Amino acid sequence: MKLWKKDAVPDPRVIEFTSAGDRTADLRLADWDIAGSMAHSIMLGKTGLITTAEKDELLRGLAALYEKAVKGDLIIEEGVEDIHSQVEKELTDLIGDTGKKIHTGRSRNDQVLVDLRLWTRNAIDALAMNLERLFNKLQELSEQHKDKLIPGYTHMQPAMVSSFGLWFGSWAEALADDLLILGSARAVIDRNPLGTGAGYGTSLPIDRKLTTELLEFSSLLYNSAYASLSRGKAELAVASAIASAAQTLARFSDEVCLFMTAEFRFVDFPDEFITGSSIMPQKRNPDAFELIRGRTHILQSLPAQVSMLVTGLPSGYNRDLQLLKQLIFNAFSEINECIDMAAVMLENIKINDNIAGNPLYNQIYSTEEANRLVKEGVPFRDAYKAVSSMIGKKVFEITSLSEYIHEGSIGNLCNEEVGKLFLERMKCFNSLQSGELIAAMLKLK
Repeated sequence: MKLWKKDAVPDPRVIEFTSAGDRTADLRLADWDIAGSMAHSIMLGKTGLITTAEKDELLRGLAALYEKAVKGDLIIEEGVEDIHSQVEKELTDLIGDTGKKIHTGRSRNDQVLVDLRLWTRNAIDALAMNLERLFNKLQELSEQHKDKLIPGYTHMQPAMVSSFGLWFGSWAEALADDLLILGSARAVIDRNPLGTGAGYGTSLPIDRKLTTELLEFSSLLYNSAYASLSRGKAELAVASAIASAAQTLARFSDEVCLFMTAEFRFVDFPDEFITGSSIMPQKRNPDAFELIRGRTHILQSLPAQVSMLVTGLPSGYNRDLQLLKQLIFNAFSEINECIDMAAVMLENIKINDNIAGNPLYNQIYSTEEANRLVKEGVPFRDAYKAVSSMIGKKVFEITSLSEYIHEGSIGNLCNEEVGKLFLERMKCFNSLQSGELIAAMLKLK
């Protein structure tokens, strides 16, 4: 079944090339397609485009199909082009000719748009909760190891005194900004395209505000022509948010790999969480973090892929846009798997307790000595030169560690403030599930 089928019989090679992948990918959209169809049915009934009895029939059939989808029994049959066609076919088989009215006042274009926005909104909320789990672990480690000093690096050279508390906390705050970007992507997604048709609206008296309320979108996607044009732009916002979180994970993983080397040995993991070599008995390889790094490096190319896919496309729907679906589906799977693995590894991380005591790092205390002289009234430039001279003459000795009191320093990590910031930014995510939407609509029918 094809919603666009006419008298001519399509060449099967064309159908296979243009839609074979959709039959697999579209199953992810099944429950959201049903939710969107329920909202559309209620609206058709309210506006008088179908009778109350027909509306109730449609809702009854769609509820049955949702139960089938939940059980995993809803499949896209051979010869059926996509999930939208499958739902309409099964609905018509189930309730008869009334099922044919489900497409009244909408196009497959706005149908797939609403499905994708509902699915993506839910996927964004799930990703936010996963980021929160990783954030909480990083903050926990920051507090747990806040008094364990390490050298801080600039230009890959030991620079100043730092701590594991500051290091873990820095990655936590990075996730807080990733969450802000993710929330912005959610705001772009959380607008209702249902009723925009093929990009030019419809002459039927539909009520788009009603479907917006039923599907709990924050607002309408107003301009019908922009609805089609928004494909690619909405995905770019999501891709950028995923790429931002991927960048954090990639850089963190890279540093863990560095800190595990024999030259550093800042961190380690139990044998059960590292791999070895088939020829070198001593090897302890951080494969998990290397693969997180590699996979998240690839994810950082996602915005470029989305941009290239839509570059040069004219307004209105173009079949190229179909390729966006799998890119976004795969990206959510990839980023969540990487977060899950990072969380597992952090549950088992082992910290070296006495790194800063290594004479190799004596000179990271040079700024401490310069600051001590400043507190005694020596101008900073003179203090800097004096300490630099001591280092040059190899007579510099470790000075006592001064108290760090300003916000964001090793003595004042501000983890509580960063935690509040993260929680505030979590408020826009609500993890609305398809079943909750459908249950609410069935009560309001």
